[in-house]
Amino acid sequence: VAKVLYLTHRIPYPPDKGDKIATWHILRHLAARHEVYLGSFVDDPDDWQYEAKMRSVCADVLLRPIHPKLRRLRSLTAFLTGESISAVYYRDGRMRDWVDRTVRERGIRHAVLYSSPVVQYVAGNAGQGMRRVAHFSDVDSEKWRQYGAAHRGPVGWVYRREADRLLAFEAEMAGAVEATAFVTDADAELFRKLAPQVADRVGVIENGVDTAYFDPSVPFETPYAPGGPVIVFTGVMDYWANVDAVTWFATEVLPRVQARIADARFAIVGSRAGADVQALASRPGVMVTGRVPDVRPYLRHAALSVAPMRIARGTQNKVLEAFSMAKPVLMTSGAAEGLRPVDWLASQVVDDPQQFADLAVEALQRPAERPAARDYVLANYSWDAHLQRLDRMLQA
Repeated sequence: VAKVLYLTHRIPYPPDKGDKIATWHILRHLAARHEVYLGSFVDDPDDWQYEAKMRSVCADVLLRPIHPKLRRLRSLTAFLTGESISAVYYRDGRMRDWVDRTVRERGIRHAVLYSSPVVQYVAGNAGQGMRRVAHFSDVDSEKWRQYGAAHRGPVGWVYRREADRLLAFEAEMAGAVEATAFVTDADAELFRKLAPQVADRVGVIENGVDTAYFDPSVPFETPYAPGGPVIVFTGVMDYWANVDAVTWFATEVLPRVQARIADARFAIVGSRAGADVQALASRPGVMVTGRVPDVRPYLRHAALSVAPMRIARGTQNKVLEAFSMAKPVLMTSGAAEGLRPVDWLASQVVDDPQQFADLAVEALQRPAERPAARDYVLANYSWDAHLQRLDRMLQA
């Protein structure tokens, strides 16, 4: 049993969004084998209730509060220092002191670091003598580049600047550790090209899905009011890529579906819906749920799940979860990019709004479970199998 330092940019619980699903399963995997020391940040006041859960799993825990508005203001110093905004956003003196003291006093020689900003706590002398594995999930700087391409004026400039600064920071942090992992082969290969100096230490640890939890045989009462067939989107709704996706679907695709199936509905299921998303509820057939205790009933009783992501990196957990629930899923090519290829998958990938609507209508007119989708997840997306790669990286 080793002592492992585990740093994450957000508390790994509850597993209700992409990064927290991954970090929770990594934590559970590590804690079953090692003595884990967790350092993390809390950016949602509701998540403080899970501190006891973290302490029940880990040998020691430090959670540091993040007040997003204050942090964003403080991050403006990055424009003076020439740094990445993301790196400054997650810089915290108390976290650094705890990491230094814990590593020294506990004799920790292994570290798992989820996301590039937390790598700074064990870079350089602070991590000497340690075997450090960084999990970047995806090439985050590339998402900022996509944001920059989608925006004009000062906002676009800020996004493009962050893309450049964050890429430099990602490369620096990857160079400071012994191994760096991405969720997909495509992102790993992209990063090798963008940062060739660290190409030999870049690998892949894919996402998984908890198929026992997302099980279509579990009965749930419908959360939907009586009415027409439901198309569902699940995801945290303060994430700009999700906002863009549901806005595009509600304005460009859903009206085309409703022209043929008048009572078709679109459910946007996820927490932190801002004014832009809330405004979509004024459109015919669109419902915005806000945070829900369990997304499974919404998936179970929907006729179709969609992932119309126009800005996406890595593997979309929302797609894997819907597949695990044996649901048909329509997705854009961006959302499908990280999935392992299989013959039937290509027929569910579409970017044109009219073609998207045509396929949606077809799925709504012939609703049925898709056991092949669940079989695909069972065969390809086991957390335990994927996290064995993490074990090998830590032991190398």
